Amino acid sequence: MFKKLLIYMPAFNEEETISKVINSLKKEYKGFESTEILVVNDGSSDNTVIEANKSGAKVINHNKNKGVGEAFQTAIKYAIKINADVLVSMDADGQFDVNEIDLLLEPLLTERADFCLGIRFSDGKPDKMSKVKFWGNKQVNKIVSFVSNTKIHDASCGFRAYSKDTLLSLNLDGSFTYTHETILDLLNKGFKVEQVPITVFYFDNRISRVANSLVLYATKTSVIIFKSLKDYKPLQFFLSIAFFIFLISLFFGGWALIHWIINDTLTPYKSFGIIGISLLGMSLLVTIFSFLADMLGRIRRNQEKILYFLKQSHFEDPKK
Repeated sequence: MFKKLLIYMPAFNEEETISKVINSLKKEYKGFESTEILVVNDGSSDNTVIEANKSGAKVINHNKNKGVGEAFQTAIKYAIKINADVLVSMDADGQFDVNEIDLLLEPLLTERADFCLGIRFSDGKPDKMSKVKFWGNKQVNKIVSFVSNTKIHDASCGFRAYSKDTLLSLNLDGSFTYTHETILDLLNKGFKVEQVPITVFYFDNRISRVANSLVLYATKTSVIIFKSLKDYKPLQFFLSIAFFIFLISLFFGGWALIHWIINDTLTPYKSFGIIGISLLGMSLLVTIFSFLADMLGRIRRNQEKILYFLKQSHFEDPKK
């Protein structure tokens, strides 16, 4: 049996729903000796903190709205500090069915997985979810699946469960969102994932904190995934760029070469030859850089292993 379960929810102006959500949570969960509820107040201007405190939750305040990514990192730090065995993340607006927390915990309790993701799309598009957002989620799933080499059914769902080992291993950069980066980071480190269908409720007047602007969401999400691909697969990433540049150089250089063979002169395509040679040199430089990046990637992985053991020893339970 595990000792402690921490259920966490970020909150930004959720005074109308947060008390109901907290009070609907069970006091005890199978496989755990105790349960604690954490609310990370992300700069709310209403009575979110008052309602959360009245409902018995532990509240950590951000002095301004920093985003769900920063809120999640605050939750990770607190979970490690109190030596929580499992962290469950969910929303404070009643979007998820709290009775399905056990579905997320079961793969971790049976040690089939190190973290568990909820799937909102097992029955297709959820009711009241826009077609554009549904399509956008599907495209993100494909990209994350490609980068991670694992079929991910819902990369953006915030209803999840994480083991202590995954929390100690996570080192995140994004403040906008964390959902995609955590998947890529943990799978890259060899952790096992399980995905379970969950129920989701969309409300007519609900405004997403992350995807309220689809253009902004797509842009920021793409940057996070792009950076993750660069960090986790630097050799493939930079070699792909080098190969693309090489193909362009081949076009310009080849055109000039063929013209010279046929007409015994580069004129009027001398500039093509110069561009082709320049791009060929650039391709060579990027290729060299790709091997340097791969070496730095190995150093980074070793540093993260050292950081894992430092965290583990720093927050180790003195009673053990």
